[in-house]
Amino acid sequence: MITETDEVSEALAAAAVRWPDLSAAELLRRLVAEGHAALEASAAARRAAVEETSGIATGLYEPGYLEALRNEWPA
Repeated sequence: MITETDEVSEALAAAAVRWPDLSAAELLRRLVAEGHAALEASAAARRAAVEETSGIATGLYEPGYLEALRNEWPA
């Protein structure tokens, strides 16, 4: 069960413009499916960006750089 808030009503109205022949229940199912697909695509894009940039900074810092930096900090 879902409560029809103003946001849900707006989403259903927008969905009805896109899919005018569907019932309210079908519109809601379609919105859920579209939202799920959008989340999956967003997550896939983030994973691809991480994979694409993975290792890009390898070799930028000399071995021991972090330890040397920490030794500069006041105790």
